[in-house]
Amino acid sequence: MSAIQEVVTEAPAVEAVPKRAMTLGYGTSLAVLALLIIIPLFVKNFIIFQLTMLLIYALAVLALNILTGGSGQFSLGQSAFYAVGAYTSAILMETFNVNYALTLPVAGVVCFAFGFLFGQPALRLSGVYLALATFALATAMPQLLKLNVFEPWTGGVQGLVVTKPDAPFGLPMSQDMWLYYFTLAVTIAIYIFSVNLLRSRSGRAFMAIRDNEIAASAMGIDVALYKTLAFGVSAGITGVAGALGAIAVQFVAPDSYTITLAIALFLGMVVGGVGWLPGSIVGSAFIIFVPNIAEGISKGLSGAVFGVLLFVVIFLMPHGARQVAMMAQQAIGKFKKN
Repeated sequence: MSAIQEVVTEAPAVEAVPKRAMTLGYGTSLAVLALLIIIPLFVKNFIIFQLTMLLIYALAVLALNILTGGSGQFSLGQSAFYAVGAYTSAILMETFNVNYALTLPVAGVVCFAFGFLFGQPALRLSGVYLALATFALATAMPQLLKLNVFEPWTGGVQGLVVTKPDAPFGLPMSQDMWLYYFTLAVTIAIYIFSVNLLRSRSGRAFMAIRDNEIAASAMGIDVALYKTLAFGVSAGITGVAGALGAIAVQFVAPDSYTITLAIALFLGMVVGGVGWLPGSIVGSAFIIFVPNIAEGISKGLSGAVFGVLLFVVIFLMPHGARQVAMMAQQAIGKFKKN
């Protein structure tokens, strides 16, 4: 318990982020998009698979960023929502023969309802106590999925095998490449939705609650409604990410969605920059590729190497990738003036 309290209390403070700072510039966004479209054309299928997982985890990190960076609520239970989304998609595809694309909105709605309902009893909690409640949810979920009563649906300990879809309309591309572009389209759509959400009236209510809950209530904001709504939206997006993850990996099992995944997503949010949505893909890249780099440096001490690399990143960039982006923007501004 003390370890969890230390993680939450020492996490970077959630700072107010200006609306313009929530996104990249128009030119930068186009450059990043063009890069994401072109890269799969020149790499092998395994790299394409890793890039697909990069986008999927970026969605999950973005969802956590809406909850923490948007409304100021800490969560260590995102792996539970990810698991529900993954199993929803897997069950619909393999048991009811539903098209993979149609399982995504269903997974999103199911997880939205799950997150909204979970947010109701969690209203009285905040800070470390909310983190502990979500931690309990993440710890319990793998065990719940193993229960005999759910085994006909979930496959129990053995899990479920998911069929990877082929490219439609006879398009001349591999399964991995098609799934990558499909995931990219979904990611772009959810990113645009998230940016517009945070710029909307609801988003302003989220940020008012984050900055000062008492002042927000005095201004007439329904704090209970918007806090549970933030949980629901975050869980819904995480559920879509889980569904895409199940399709990409072609397998779901309870032990794939442990507290380790939840901590990794929380770490990705911190590295990417709390409250900065574009940083989600940077945080996702960190949790996917840095462990591989650490293992390449030393297989026997990969955990220690990863810890050192993480410490260096947090020490040099306490506000994550957002800090680097702001420094680069300032440098470019000075260069233009000169």
